[in-house]
Amino acid sequence: MGKQIKVIIDIRSLRISKTGAKTYLEEIVRELQKTKTGFTFHFADTIIPVKNGNNILLKSLEHFRFFLWKQVTLPLICIIRKADLLYCTDYFLPLFSPGFKTAVVFYDAFFWESPEQYNGIWLKLLKYTGVPAAKKADVVITISEHSRQQIIKNVGIHPDRIHVIHIAPKTSTKKTGNISGISSSTTRYILHVGVLEKRKNLTTLIRAFHLLLQDGFTEYKLVLVGNTISKESLDDSANIHALIHELGLEQDVILPGFIRDEELAFYYRNASVYTFVSLNEGFGIPVLEAFQNNVPTVISGNSCLPEIGGDAVLICDPLNPADIKEKIKMILINPALQKELIEKGQKRLTLFSWRNTTDKLLAVFKSLF
Repeated sequence: MGKQIKVIIDIRSLRISKTGAKTYLEEIVRELQKTKTGFTFHFADTIIPVKNGNNILLKSLEHFRFFLWKQVTLPLICIIRKADLLYCTDYFLPLFSPGFKTAVVFYDAFFWESPEQYNGIWLKLLKYTGVPAAKKADVVITISEHSRQQIIKNVGIHPDRIHVIHIAPKTSTKKTGNISGISSSTTRYILHVGVLEKRKNLTTLIRAFHLLLQDGFTEYKLVLVGNTISKESLDDSANIHALIHELGLEQDVILPGFIRDEELAFYYRNASVYTFVSLNEGFGIPVLEAFQNNVPTVISGNSCLPEIGGDAVLICDPLNPADIKEKIKMILINPALQKELIEKGQKRLTLFSWRNTTDKLLAVFKSLF
């Protein structure tokens, strides 16, 4: 047996990460724990609780702690454990990595495309530590070819160092769940799953749904599953509620809020159509979750979404409510199209799995040695 490659995985971000970034790390850790050949893994975490909140002093303290963790604690852990490789899944690496190689995940280039929407201290940390460390990293992992191109364009990391490894839907969405927020399984509805964030373009989706009702599809509801987002610059919940009131859709648009993974499968399984009309995405896990639950799907024709959806979706113009409405309507009135999209979705889903993601990741790790 050859020398085992010792890999340190930074899992501190599980204490603060949400949505897709949390899913990625949880699923990767689960798969890596099954890996026995060629690698040994140590999962590095802090023993000190990470505080969340809007208090400016508390935020500043946590940013400083994060800096110390990345630039001091992690390198020391790697040196003490004689690590061969440090893997971080949250954009940040140590600036100095004496005696070990480094790999980092950049999910997208949102921080550079829309900097006005992010915390100023965080952006400075990214500019003065995250980016310089990533440019020195042995490898940068991203999750779609679209993200790769945006990182090359906006961040300036050398293309040869950036590897695209697609991800997969949450394994937990396969669980059955309880009915919550929908009156019964006979309710007909169009579904969206995701935080109420501006780039999700939900006000345009609501306008499209209003047009659908005007076309006579009054038996349908619109269900928007997801939390409001804590960052005020990203949050779109106020505009969403205002538009619902303006259009008189209080009884037609359902906002159940955050839904646990164990219950989320119910919302997918009983939806008539899944819609994902986002203006920008790094990957789009909900598209695969819709495939997983046999839901015909409409997506935006932008960013990474056509790359993920392939021929198993209908593509719309996310800036045109009438086009979104027409694509939803095409599915609702055409059982043959519904069946075709479901079959294509199941076929497309076979291209994405966390085992496949991890195998490709480990192949990249091995190539470094």
